Amino acid sequence: MNSILSAWNKADEEAALDAMLACCGARRWAAAMVALRPIPNIIDLSAAADRVWSTMEEADWMEAFAGHPRIGERKAAHASKKSTTWSQQEQSLASSAAEGVLKDLAAGNLLYEQRFGFTYVVCATGKSAEEMLAILNRRLGSDRAAELREAAKQQRQITQIRLGKWLIE
Repeated sequence: MNSILSAWNKADEEAALDAMLACCGARRWAAAMVALRPIPNIIDLSAAADRVWSTMEEADWMEAFAGHPRIGERKAAHASKKSTTWSQQEQSLASSAAEGVLKDLAAGNLLYEQRFGFTYVVCATGKSAEEMLAILNRRLGSDRAAELREAAKQQRQITQIRLGKWLIE
C-alpha cells in the first residue's frame, strides 16, 4: 500500500479532511472521502473520488470552483497553501505567455464570471495560456447548465491529478 494513503487512513479526522480539501475544495466531497476510510489502495481511492464526486450538487461544485484562482492569477480566495501551490504548478505554462494573451485571459475570466456566476475552471495541466484562452472563448458560447456540467467535469479531472500529487509527496 502507498505510505501516504496508509498514513491518511490512520490520521485523525481533521488531518484527513485537510488532505482531501487540498485535492478538492468541496467540503461535502472531502468529508465523504474521509468517511470511506480505510481505503485499501490507490485504485480504490481514485474510484471512490469519482463515485463521491458524481453525487455532488451545484452548491458543492461552486465550493470546489471557489478554491481555484483565475487562470493567470496566483491565489484563490478560498484555497489551502497546498492547493495554491498545485494551482501554480498546473498553470505554470501560462506564466510564460505573451502580455496580450494574459490580458485576454484576464478579460475573459471576468466575462465568464459575469455570464456564469463562477470561476472559469479548466484542467490546466499541460496546457498553454493560448490553449486555455481558446477553451475559455469556446466555453463562453455555452449555456449555464452545460457550462456547469463542463466545469464539474474539469474539477473531477483536477481532483484526480491532485490526488496523484498528494500520494507522491
